[in-house]
Amino acid sequence: MNSHWLPGNRITLLENGEGYYPRVFEAISQAKQEVLLETFILFDDKVGRELQQALLSAANHGAVVHVLIDGWGSPDLPPSFTQPLLDAGVRLRAFEPVRRLFGARVNLLRRMHHKLVVVDGQRAFVGGINYSIDHLAEHGPQAKQDYAVEVEGPLVGQIQAFCRANVEAPQPTRHAWLQRWRAMRQRVGEHRDIEEGAVAAFVTRDNHLHRTDIERHYRVAIRSARKHILIANAYFFPGYRLLRDLRRAARRGVQVDLVMQGQPDMVWVMRATELLYRHLIRAGVRVHRYTERPLHAKVAVVDDHWATVGSSNLDPTSLSLNLEANVVVRDEAFARHLRERLEQLMAAHCQRVERPVPGKLRSAWIGVRSLVVFHALRRLPVWMQRLTAPPPRVVPLRDQEQA
Repeated sequence: MNSHWLPGNRITLLENGEGYYPRVFEAISQAKQEVLLETFILFDDKVGRELQQALLSAANHGAVVHVLIDGWGSPDLPPSFTQPLLDAGVRLRAFEPVRRLFGARVNLLRRMHHKLVVVDGQRAFVGGINYSIDHLAEHGPQAKQDYAVEVEGPLVGQIQAFCRANVEAPQPTRHAWLQRWRAMRQRVGEHRDIEEGAVAAFVTRDNHLHRTDIERHYRVAIRSARKHILIANAYFFPGYRLLRDLRRAARRGVQVDLVMQGQPDMVWVMRATELLYRHLIRAGVRVHRYTERPLHAKVAVVDDHWATVGSSNLDPTSLSLNLEANVVVRDEAFARHLRERLEQLMAAHCQRVERPVPGKLRSAWIGVRSLVVFHALRRLPVWMQRLTAPPPRVVPLRDQEQA
């Protein structure tokens, strides 16, 4: 795995845009030296413009500001939004700019799905929250439920080194990883531990050396569970091995709770996940649908000593294609707090999924159908990636506009 555990960190849970945006915008606007920001989605709306003003403030204070957006997730930022940033010296780049065929976007695969911010090498933010108004409750019934963390302590140096290396190449070559590893080790030594702070790791996935790192962290925690596992994940369609680990945990007496979408932003995702319900429930896994609004969470807690918050879903695109980043925490206080927040969510806004009892013939047909669809959906992204594409590019936004 591309991570190592660092003690002495302060990890603060931030819930939804209401908890996240004020903290991250304040930190950015007060930056004096450097801002590193990577995001999948940045829209020209109320939230995007607040971020724009915070970035301009940092640049005006003399900070070097790097912003990396994903070309698919943030395809149409107008010059009225980008030009003030460029004029202030903000260094805007797009990961794999959108390619169009007859007006339609065609390069969906291999997204830069990070949601990362590092300010002055002292504070970092990691999670699943993008910069768009649909992460605020005022957006209405379609506002997303999501989480992020604010990090202080030695782990910030590791995240900073990672983001600095991403300025030109978020998908590094095999050789580039040696330089990145050395930079991360050097930056870690520059931060003092926070007394009685949390042990934490910064875990990423890419399409070279670290294809399965986030999934492996999940699987190690699940296999070690003794009391309870609680996973809230927006797009849940993991591989066979992770499903097997969950079923085995439930069968040995661990209480396994999965919180899935009940009001999805993409209905087909929920339909795919439903193929797994019977398989999981039969083993004793408890499945809950969050029904208040779309669930966008990518979080988990195991036995009140292990937790993760980040950008990675447990589906084929996150586990096989996208560039992802999570923080994994070993800290009883943080894990208990996250579990309590999720349990309140379950009690107030979730419905338990009951195991259906079809006839024998229908049961057999459902099993065969689920098996075929499961393996097809799991492998389709990788097959498509092999059929497509040159390596992803990182393009300065000013050059992109001129192209």
